Amino acid sequence: MTVGKRIVVVLGLLCALAGVTPAVAGTTTHKAAVTAAAADANDGSALYSEHGTATCVQCHNEAPATAILKTAHAMKGDIHSPAGQHGCESCHGPSDAHARGFAAGKPSLPAVVFNGPNASPVAVRNQACLGCHQDAKRMDWAGSQHQNANLACVSCHSLHVTKDPILVRTTQTAKCFTCHAQQRAESFQFSHHPMREGKVVCADCHNPHGSAGPKLLKEFTVNQTCYTCHADKRGPMLWEHQPVRENCLNCHTPHGSNEARLMKERMNFMCSSCHSAVSNSSGGAFGGSHSLAGNLAGTAVFNSALANNRTCLNCHSQVHGSNSPNGTYFFR
Repeated sequence: MTVGKRIVVVLGLLCALAGVTPAVAGTTTHKAAVTAAAADANDGSALYSEHGTATCVQCHNEAPATAILKTAHAMKGDIHSPAGQHGCESCHGPSDAHARGFAAGKPSLPAVVFNGPNASPVAVRNQACLGCHQDAKRMDWAGSQHQNANLACVSCHSLHVTKDPILVRTTQTAKCFTCHAQQRAESFQFSHHPMREGKVVCADCHNPHGSAGPKLLKEFTVNQTCYTCHADKRGPMLWEHQPVRENCLNCHTPHGSNEARLMKERMNFMCSSCHSAVSNSSGGAFGGSHSLAGNLAGTAVFNSALANNRTCLNCHSQVHGSNSPNGTYFFR
């Protein structure tokens, strides 16, 4: 064995011990060639190509393969980038057998294949990414909804492009909408957060890599997430509206609505879902003996606000809470 090959073997062993090469998660649906190549990479027996990326580009010399050379993954001066380690094989695993096989007319697959019918198991592909991209933003990936849905990093991310669409605000939502069709439909409704316009994107509220909160929200609760933009609703208020403090989604739907202000239904019907017309919990505002019209007629009557096409907010303008000493009923 030549000195050069011995060095490559030693480097391969060190990288395997350091966890640079991906761990194997077998699957019965994956082709044996890919699994075997990944196993070789894991136990250190697989070798890196002698000339690294220079070997790869002899065949993979066209777009989209070469587009990655214009990205941060190709920063040669940074030892933390793939180019600073083993070039293409930092992600695709030790693939000397792949390169030599093609040269000898005996094609074989790289250690890790990210897309296509011969793609490696999801766990193998993800480990290739998480070997470098493991930080606080991704600490909750294990057990998250996307991980449980068996998604690979490349299901959302595109590396062999100059700019990953999922990381660009004007294209991020379109990428998310390829799976989240219901949210896409809601974004076309009359009242919506400007997601399609690129002013608000999914990642402003959600952490796709996992979260301690519900629905992959970046904060622990719905309200805390909403308050990052709607700070004026945060409080604490002298007079607080309980449904508001409980959950913003009691009244609003976040992705789109055909009612103003992202309301789940028309304002007065929304209010009457709690302030029943047959009880005094509304102080008589929706009919009954305590209402103005009821007192005049001596009997319960229909809701005058609805009848005159008016809204509860005409009077109760501070529905999210009031700091006025006289704001018991959220008038001011």
